Amino acid sequence: MHTLNLGILAHVDAGKTSLTERLLHTAGAIDTIGSVDDGNTLTDSMALERQRGITIKSAVVSFAVDDITVNLIDTPGHPDFIAEVERVLGVLDGAVLVISAVEGVQAQTRVLMRTLQRLRIPTLVFVNKIDRRGARHASLLRDIAEKLTPAVLPMGSTGGLGTRDAHSTPYAAADTEFTARMTDLLTAHDDALLATYVHDEKALTYGRLHDELAAQTGRARVHPVFFGSAITGAGIDALTTGIRELLPATEGAPEGPVSGTVFKIERGPAGEKIAYVRMFSGTVRTRDLLPFGTGGGKTDGGKADEGKVTAISVFDNGSSDRRDHVGAGQIARLWGLGDIRVGDPVGTPRDTADTHHFSPPTLETVISPCRPADRGALHSALVQLAEQDPLINLRQDEIRQETAVSLYGEVQKEVIEATLADEYGLDVTFRETTTICVERPQGSGAAVEFMGKDPNPFLATIGLRIDPAPVGTGVEFRLEVELGSMPYAFFAAVEDTVKETLTQGLHGWQVTDCTVTMTHSGYAPRQSSAHGGFDKNMSSTGADFRLLTPLVLMNALEQAGSQVHEPMHRFRLDIPADTYGSVLPVLSRLRGVAHTAVPQGASYLLEGDIPAAEVHALEQRLPTLTSGEGVLEAAFDHYQPVRDAFPTRPRTNHNPLNRKEYLLHVVRRV
Repeated sequence: MHTLNLGILAHVDAGKTSLTERLLHTAGAIDTIGSVDDGNTLTDSMALERQRGITIKSAVVSFAVDDITVNLIDTPGHPDFIAEVERVLGVLDGAVLVISAVEGVQAQTRVLMRTLQRLRIPTLVFVNKIDRRGARHASLLRDIAEKLTPAVLPMGSTGGLGTRDAHSTPYAAADTEFTARMTDLLTAHDDALLATYVHDEKALTYGRLHDELAAQTGRARVHPVFFGSAITGAGIDALTTGIRELLPATEGAPEGPVSGTVFKIERGPAGEKIAYVRMFSGTVRTRDLLPFGTGGGKTDGGKADEGKVTAISVFDNGSSDRRDHVGAGQIARLWGLGDIRVGDPVGTPRDTADTHHFSPPTLETVISPCRPADRGALHSALVQLAEQDPLINLRQDEIRQETAVSLYGEVQKEVIEATLADEYGLDVTFRETTTICVERPQGSGAAVEFMGKDPNPFLATIGLRIDPAPVGTGVEFRLEVELGSMPYAFFAAVEDTVKETLTQGLHGWQVTDCTVTMTHSGYAPRQSSAHGGFDKNMSSTGADFRLLTPLVLMNALEQAGSQVHEPMHRFRLDIPADTYGSVLPVLSRLRGVAHTAVPQGASYLLEGDIPAAEVHALEQRLPTLTSGEGVLEAAFDHYQPVRDAFPTRPRTNHNPLNRKEYLLHVVRRV
């Protein structure tokens, strides 16, 4: 039996969870269709999802369409939870992009479609809610062609739009206008097919065109468009047929080498870790010793971990059933892999490109427990949440006893607060959300501390130089001393501590795009005391190098100087032409710059840059400025130096320690 791993993606409130329920019901996987408003849908299983009526975590359900098992993955639509969508994209065979027939193409719709096209994921478009007042057909198709892609093909006509009797009628071979449009679209993407058509029009039969439509859809060159309603069921049969005939199901290679990807982590009732894995090849069985980690979520370059699979649950026909194995193409939940993380490959890593498809979070906040005694419990709870969403980038400041997380938006912060209260019994407070800036060295700086010379209290000699590096290169550590001049463990201690220290620079932000070179090294060889035992007071240890490195590095960075850079979003702003004059001054006051302004009929399309810190303010002002007709699309693009009005932009929540404070901290640790 073939398997199709299908993602349902959409802008929030386009109706994708309702569509999931309808597809499951049509396939016979569930007896009753759940309602988002009533909080009883199959995929929105979290209490918080039911309360808010939005999808927060991706969910997997399965149903059969003829000889194909469809593993359907319902994803969040709110942009604050785009990380959930990102993790799903790497395991999909195809996707259905849902668009509301009333609201049409929205900002998140564009982001999703561009990503699907870049990854070449075969995608069908489903226009939902044709039964709602204000539903459109022809004008919406024009919007899809203009704002998403011109390579779309409507697969049916509609009638009764905006009423409970709204319906969609699939086109057939006898519809000459449809076959003509299909011929034009397909021949535009295939020269061989065009040559066949030019040579003999009759050679392109309807069956040949349909097969070619499936082939080009499978290569993500064209995108069939279906109209319908998840609430009434209109158009669902046609969409189901399209899923079966136009998207590429896979058979996989169950006898090949084991290879899969972890796209979701959750905890069971007893706190056990459960990994959601898409298998690409091979077969995993219970009690198998399964390697995982190399080339996946690992960032430390270490070798793969291993774990024994203690249980397997495979998604099949509306449920998740315990099995003794899972094979290629299938999705399963695995137990027993205690150290596995989201993004880890299992078995042989796949040769894939960068797995980051969307912009990283550009906001952060500090979380504190309302009861100081809950500090340890809060950290443990956040560690578990970070397992499920690594992009929150949990950071613990041991000196100030503060915990910070990265965010996409305020809704995500509210969800974290509710989750900690509901699932862990923890009441917390948040500091004001701030943007995540970075620091880059302005020049070069060097410092050295010699063993045995004041004020160096450690049995180590360290010299470091920091230099600017090209944008996007991160932090690179180099040696200008002989690798054999001291034990390798001491070099490793310096390198690890350099990267850890640069998480907070002179202004408290992470330092990036620099090269740190070790220019001096020295250590006290292992010595024995008078009684013949090892004496740590006479011999260097890794602690000497780990404790001295931050002092030397910060002195070098202070000499080099650092410039704070704030995150900038690239925006696309579609506004009515008569509001152009009122929008531009507001954009300017928010430090936004429109690089282009193109008139498009009765509207203007502005493209430019705006500080991430000002995006929320623009979103709040836009409805009033444009009478609700403005559409803003913004995503992180780059960092730029903070303007003169904010020359240092200190990280007020995390101001860096000075040398004296650091030495006092070192003394306490020692």
